[in-house]
Amino acid sequence: MVEGGKIVTVAVVGATGAVGETILRVLEERDLGVSDVGPFASRAREGGSRYRGRDLDVRVASDEALRDYDVVFFAGGENASERFATPLIERGAIVIDNSATFRMRDGVPLVIPEVNAHAVRPEHRLFPVANCTAIILCSALAPIRDAAGLRRVRVATYQAASGAGREGLDELLAGERALALGEAEPQPRVFARALARNAIPQVGAFDERGESGEELKVREETRKMLDLPGLAVTATAVRVPVRTAHSEAVFVETERAVSVAELAHAFEGTSGIVFHATGVVTPREVEGSDAVHVARLREEDASGGTRFAFWCVGDQLRKGAATNAVAILELLLAKGYVRS
Repeated sequence: MVEGGKIVTVAVVGATGAVGETILRVLEERDLGVSDVGPFASRAREGGSRYRGRDLDVRVASDEALRDYDVVFFAGGENASERFATPLIERGAIVIDNSATFRMRDGVPLVIPEVNAHAVRPEHRLFPVANCTAIILCSALAPIRDAAGLRRVRVATYQAASGAGREGLDELLAGERALALGEAEPQPRVFARALARNAIPQVGAFDERGESGEELKVREETRKMLDLPGLAVTATAVRVPVRTAHSEAVFVETERAVSVAELAHAFEGTSGIVFHATGVVTPREVEGSDAVHVARLREEDASGGTRFAFWCVGDQLRKGAATNAVAILELLLAKGYVRS
């Protein structure tokens, strides 16, 4: 076993994308004792990645190229992890996957280290990273669950362009630029409608019930991470013209009566949460932050201390993806679960 602080080798597949670049940045910031970092993508790029002040050549991902790494992060689409994860796991490597491929598979933990680190066992080798919106939501819901239980959650999400990757950011910026210059706005390819100066109440394809793919992920993954399989969760997912931070308006019903002061105390005592007792917090303010920010906590009228509303914000690329992925590795190293 490799214990916390000892050297491990790490590969990042999808290293040239927005999440992959952020994983490399967070690995560098956290200094986990990584001896070798290998950036991979669907095509080779000389000097296409950067780590600790050095330009690194990006290689094409293959079974042979990945076989010598202790830990492999997948930061791109679902195809890569679907292709490479199984042989990596069979030879004992740790796979940390940012795609949705394995999230709801039985026996596979879906982990936010601050919320459900207990779900990790020594035999686990596969660690999906949950949906970014669900990570931010569950980080804020866990203190309420622990303080008073949860009966129902309703959430409206206001999701950043970065949730659709670099292409989403580029499409937003191109639209903003065209509108500012009075030019023809490019036709949307990534989003269902033009995103600049707009809000689009669709993230993912709709099913026969009119529920979007994102809304389904938020419900099912929230239940799994909070270990509340019967929790009533209703989500409306909206894409908004901000860069990298998701916002959520959350309405909860608790199982037991509790006061606003008690919930505020629970938020203040939770690692990874920044609680704002007064005022507001906006997505632009939290870009680059690893915390989930909670504000506007209040009780609904005449609820008897069981219905509350609050606002939470988190950086999608960091807390919602890369930072959570690296924090999983940090947890595994601390437990001595990474084999060299």
